[in-house]
Amino acid sequence: MTKLFAGVAVAAVAALLGWTAYSIYATRAADPFAQCRPGSVGGGDIGGPFSLVDETGVTVTDAQVFSQPSLVYFGYTFCPDVCPLDNARNAEAVDILEEKGFAVTPVFISIDPDRDTPEVLTDFTDNLHPRMVGLTGSTAQVRAASQAYKTYYKKQSEDEYYLMDHSTFTYLVLPDSGFADFFTREVTPDEMAERVACFLEVK
Repeated sequence: MTKLFAGVAVAAVAALLGWTAYSIYATRAADPFAQCRPGSVGGGDIGGPFSLVDETGVTVTDAQVFSQPSLVYFGYTFCPDVCPLDNARNAEAVDILEEKGFAVTPVFISIDPDRDTPEVLTDFTDNLHPRMVGLTGSTAQVRAASQAYKTYYKKQSEDEYYLMDHSTFTYLVLPDSGFADFFTREVTPDEMAERVACFLEVK
């Protein structure tokens, strides 16, 4: 009887492992970009429609902004170090991708609409990359865009020179399929360019 139960248990475990392996294979097979991601995160609930104001003061939608592959970062121009460094990294990756024959747009979305007017954004983005797109908007517009991409931000204080706590991911967004992947601060320009190129080669 003990052997019988042991045999049934082994069969059950084998079936479970087989189903798990099949599920993983089926999920990866259904995802044309699986080979480009270091993990399983992609698509899903991240991203969505938004309406923001560009550097010329014109209201634009996500469809207009993401007319080509884009590297998207949420930050603010008064940020003393993290935002300039992260966006300089993104700009460098864009130049590397251009050398490989891929056109990618760096996008900077402000989480500080009280200070980041279109004119302020123009100065910030022009210093980082000639094709970087800066976006701002009303408090409600910025909040909606941030919530769509699951980012976090908060004022540290209410004084004149306040700083902002915020998340620091960079998102790869593709015109047809939306959010594709994200990059942490530790990813180098070369690593970012290599991963983005993988997505663009699959497309």
